[in-house]
Amino acid sequence: MHARPRLVIDTMSEVFDLLKPYANEVFWDFASVKLHPGSIYVIGRQHLLDNIQSIRTAAETGQYIMIFANSAEGSWTLESQIKQLHIDDLVLGKKLLLIGGAEVDARYPCLTHEYFLTTILGYPENIQAQHQTDHIFSKQKKPYKFLFLNGRARPHRKYLYEKLKRRGTLDHALWTMLDAKPTVVRSFTFVEDGINVMATPSPLQLLPKHYEVDRYRNPTFGPIVEDRSFLKQELFHLEWGEIYLEPAPYIDTYFSLVTETVCAESILSFRTEKMAKPLVMGHPFIVASTSGFYRDLQNLGFRTFGSIIDESFDIIDNAQQRMDRVIDIVHDLCEQDLDSFLSACQDICKYNQQHLAELREKTNREFPERFFQFLKQYQ
Repeated sequence: MHARPRLVIDTMSEVFDLLKPYANEVFWDFASVKLHPGSIYVIGRQHLLDNIQSIRTAAETGQYIMIFANSAEGSWTLESQIKQLHIDDLVLGKKLLLIGGAEVDARYPCLTHEYFLTTILGYPENIQAQHQTDHIFSKQKKPYKFLFLNGRARPHRKYLYEKLKRRGTLDHALWTMLDAKPTVVRSFTFVEDGINVMATPSPLQLLPKHYEVDRYRNPTFGPIVEDRSFLKQELFHLEWGEIYLEPAPYIDTYFSLVTETVCAESILSFRTEKMAKPLVMGHPFIVASTSGFYRDLQNLGFRTFGSIIDESFDIIDNAQQRMDRVIDIVHDLCEQDLDSFLSACQDICKYNQQHLAELREKTNREFPERFFQFLKQYQ
């Protein structure tokens, strides 16, 4: 059996903990690393940004196996980063390999790592929150019908917000809007009284404090003011605050309208912490994302609610038409007996909770072997 090449890993990469047992060296500062021909270097996003020219030079020599590990991004977002950093020539030339959070362009040498669905259960706070799932199903006459959380501005989030507001459906939601910027793209058209609604700013909206995670209940920026367009970084104190779970918003709503990161930008789906949250909490969901998102979620072994609500929107290719159908379904669902709906969803929700835990264990256990098998194609 051939010995494995020397493996050097960035401590800031998302796969660090999974590959650390196999590492010959780890680093906190890539600039201080002495490169050895034939070695494998796994480099996270920040060190790639900070050392882009030296990494490009090393990759171009072909003496090293250089890997850009960024499984916090996938499909359109990862491909956009590669192009913005002007390293797509290295990736297409197989001189810089990728670890991403979802499938990407088939021309790119990329190993998929299902990062978000496996990471969310790595936080003790979230395990503790999950223990309150039964309250979701035992509490009736909830104060809100659905949970609608929006962070960074995305065109489909803006479109959903504006349409749901006009139908009166938003009045039934516990919702946020942490980014006020307009989001104008050709995928979504909404003109009203001669005004391009997509080009207008959105109102900023935080959760009521008793629904927020403990550590974020007292944001330092004070009251919302009109000239502040993006609240998320200040609300979460510049850390990844979206990963933490507070049970109360799930207990007080019947289902989640999940607005995933990618919608019209790619034909490839990408699952983030936004999808992981209702899976962890055992909360019924409707997902606004790419066409085929439900298919891919089911291929991972999860169950959805097609026996209870119409999920045929998942096969609609046109993004605006797909969102229009999502809006109809959310509106119609809000007109139904939601206590009965929730009861019908319970077994599926419980199954998904268990399956998520099993998927986490399986993904983490198998990743090192998948990683080394992936490398064999390029050694």
